[in-house]
Amino acid sequence: MSATAPAPDTRTPSGPARLLRTPFWVQIIAGLVLGVVLGFIARQNDVSWLSTTLDTIGKTFVQLLKLAVPPLVFTAIVVSIANLRNVTNAARLAARTLLWFGITSLIAVSIGLTIGLLTDPGHGTNLSTTGLKAPADSGSWVDFLTGIIPTNIAEAFLKVNVLQIVFLAVVAGAAILKAGEKAAPVLRLNESVLELVQTALWWVIRLAPLGTLGLIGKSVAKYGWDLLRPLATFTADIYVGCALVLFVVYSLLLRFAGGLNPVRFFQGAWPAIQLAFVSRSSVGTLPVTRRVTERLGVPREYASFAVPFGATTKMDGCAAIYPSIAAIFVAQVYGIHLGIGDYLLIAFVSVIGSAATAGLTGAIVMLTLTLSTLGLPLEGVGLLLAIDPILDMMRTATNVAGQVVVPILVSAREKTLDLTAYNAPTSRELYEADADAPVVPAQAAGERVPAAA
Repeated sequence: MSATAPAPDTRTPSGPARLLRTPFWVQIIAGLVLGVVLGFIARQNDVSWLSTTLDTIGKTFVQLLKLAVPPLVFTAIVVSIANLRNVTNAARLAARTLLWFGITSLIAVSIGLTIGLLTDPGHGTNLSTTGLKAPADSGSWVDFLTGIIPTNIAEAFLKVNVLQIVFLAVVAGAAILKAGEKAAPVLRLNESVLELVQTALWWVIRLAPLGTLGLIGKSVAKYGWDLLRPLATFTADIYVGCALVLFVVYSLLLRFAGGLNPVRFFQGAWPAIQLAFVSRSSVGTLPVTRRVTERLGVPREYASFAVPFGATTKMDGCAAIYPSIAAIFVAQVYGIHLGIGDYLLIAFVSVIGSAATAGLTGAIVMLTLTLSTLGLPLEGVGLLLAIDPILDMMRTATNVAGQVVVPILVSAREKTLDLTAYNAPTSRELYEADADAPVVPAQAAGERVPAAA
């Protein structure tokens, strides 16, 4: 006797259920549009309570993301380094990852310098520099180098000094790797904490449409469009530069260095790029970045190493495009001439010092590091602070795209990329708590080839 199949559920989904079934990108766009509308209403009609509400929503969302940064960065890097024992040719993969980080940063800073020199963003801005003060905390090479090693472990976590947290995590991961089986309980503890943090962070990520509404609405309500007029060329330069890197440079590298279809990359990586744009945090986007990297065919063991390191050190938007154009802008506003040596110095700072941005919202540390290296007035930072949230959206989207591109390129060149998974990126919902669920069935029967000896 055969069992009768259950009747299909014909009930109309409730309002919340319909909302959850709405594609996440649609929710993000809706939050963006609604935020602009509400911000404009608050500014035009001087609705103080609405401005305060939007500000509170945006700040709360960013604070929730930042709350996860210390444990997420530490445990992700500890686990990824400790698990390198399971990766074939781990040292070569790490070296090639860092090499591609440097190559793409050099290309990005060259584009930034070219755009800055062609457009002269600082000429005709008519911005007064009177009364501007240098930032209280400015970056310098001495601060950068001495600041890597913490004087107090607890302080590194309490003050969310990501660079110091990365240093501690690298040391701890290497020690676990060296100690072997004796350190297994410590590794399991880190894996458990990482799982807990990622699960909680997925819940925060689900709030991204609401966070988008607050962040965009707050910027429009506070600054409006008037502020963009004197800085229109500079803003356009940043967006054009980042777009060239994001859509042109990465596509060409994927096509000619990796032999891959760039369209498939954007299909698979778009959820991470989109979330980075609205959250303005590479570290906050880390779980989604890692998920899309794995779904695009990068071996999980390698992705778990490359993505966390990329989220804290791979910053083509914040550490290459932005400081190069900003340095030219500040020099022109103050009437300071830059020579060939200065431009080479900007490129050097961008390639070597990108870890100073450390994956947090904003790129002020990298900008002050660049300006102080060139001897430019740090007061120039104050000219750009007001529009920084608008610039940071595109910068962070570019950062995260690069953090996915490099592991794909390295895997493709090492013949370990699952081409079946890459060429058929899954559309299954990304924003769920089970971060370690099987990535795609195609990986079992894909075209992955063991790395060459």
